[in-house]
Amino acid sequence: MLFSIKDKVSIITGGGSGIGKAISIVFAQQGSKVCILELNKTAVDETVMNLRNQNLQVKGYPCNVANQQEVRDTIDAIVKEFGRIDILVNCAGIAHIGNLENTSEADFEKLFNVNVKGVYNTMQASITHMKNQKHGVIVNLASVASSVGIADRFAYSMTKGAVLSMTLSVAKDYVKEGIRCNSISPGRVHTPFVDGFLKANYPGKEEKMFEKLSKTQPIGRMAEPIEIAHLALYLCSDEASFITGTDYPIDGGFLKLNT
Repeated sequence: MLFSIKDKVSIITGGGSGIGKAISIVFAQQGSKVCILELNKTAVDETVMNLRNQNLQVKGYPCNVANQQEVRDTIDAIVKEFGRIDILVNCAGIAHIGNLENTSEADFEKLFNVNVKGVYNTMQASITHMKNQKHGVIVNLASVASSVGIADRFAYSMTKGAVLSMTLSVAKDYVKEGIRCNSISPGRVHTPFVDGFLKANYPGKEEKMFEKLSKTQPIGRMAEPIEIAHLALYLCSDEASFITGTDYPIDGGFLKLNT
């Protein structure tokens, strides 16, 4: 079977909702032993129950990725139970709307702690185990905002630019240790966040605004989370063994076709 990750131990942060949930489901269906790190205990419990009902291997770990000690303890517990970490996918993240002037210090720090420090924490806690194994794959969720200016996304763009830079640095430093590190940069993806944002900011006009946002991608629609999951699966599979230090836009033509 192509893109099999059978019996590989995967850690997926933010795996209880949105893109992370889709990746958790696809990886479990492809045979991985999936370990979900998720701040929202209700979300992770629901995802775990759903996958176990399909006789898939999955376990949930309530964890705040911004808390370094919590992350270390959780990942050490996973290694103690499963013996190794083959795959780390960093999906946990939060969004923010605002430009330089109206981004508060509190908002800036919150975005940094989750989106940047969270990725740093999980990679640092995992890298020694991967080095000892002489293999490992890391995929980080960046964004098209890493590469192009997007209005009213000042702090969010800052964090995703950092994720992209960290990805390249880790790929460079650990390539000789048998560790690959890549990133994925989605355009707009239809997740519960999008629906919540539209409901809160455009009551009664959700459908119209959804269509407007969808059309910012030249392909004419938003991505579905499972489409991002399929790319993550490829990058974590042995079929992608020659790929490291690369960012993969999956954006319906947003970066290259908008003029």
